[in-house]
Amino acid sequence: MNPSRPQEFRTAARPSLRQEVSEAIKSYILDNRLKPGDPLPSEAELCAALGASRSSIREAVKALAVLDIVEVRHGHGTYVGRLSLSALVEGLVFRGLLSPQDDFRILSELIEVRELIERGMAERILAALAPGDLDALDALVDEMDALGAAGEDLAACDRAFHERLMEPIGNQLVSQLSQAFWDVYALVAPHLQGGSEADEAGTVADHRALVRAARDRDADAFSRALAGHYAPVRARLAQARAAQDGTTTGAAPAS
Repeated sequence: MNPSRPQEFRTAARPSLRQEVSEAIKSYILDNRLKPGDPLPSEAELCAALGASRSSIREAVKALAVLDIVEVRHGHGTYVGRLSLSALVEGLVFRGLLSPQDDFRILSELIEVRELIERGMAERILAALAPGDLDALDALVDEMDALGAAGEDLAACDRAFHERLMEPIGNQLVSQLSQAFWDVYALVAPHLQGGSEADEAGTVADHRALVRAARDRDADAFSRALAGHYAPVRARLAQARAAQDGTTTGAAPAS
């Protein structure tokens, strides 16, 4: 008999118990209408309320903390977590790093979702943008122009532009999702073969077109400007994927 077998069985059984207790804690939060930042009962009280052991409660809390469903404040207790997509970001990043051959496809999917969010919310975005927001967006475009002229990277400024663009609508989930895509892109892109050196030409003009359409409150022009902004990115990723496929299959590189 393999002496490691009993340990394997014990290890395999633990996640299901942890998940059962985790689901019970989530149900407790919902049933009691707790809100982000509200305290959870003590460990002893959770054990009594859920009929679970201390070790099971601890493992479940650790798992939920990773997902930002609960927040453990050492020395103070456990609280309902605040809305966060950090687990999504880490999962997507790991997926990209685990399968380098899929990097370009993953980035293509992320960019597609980002574009869909921004285009789908075009009317809400334009209605929410105040004159001060538009001035701030113009200033960011001017900064991008100066960075481009100096041969410097525009990524941070580009990110700030889209963050300011989405901020006025007041939808925290959409804002976090948009920023999550930037985090994934920034972390995965350096591991790509050439993808992170994409040409920045046209970026400043695209962003100026977005601000101009926003000032005119023209949702159609805004959507067209977004499509124009993302089209070159899509094309570069498609070229990178094609080149990668050619290398993978042993095809001769194009001259």
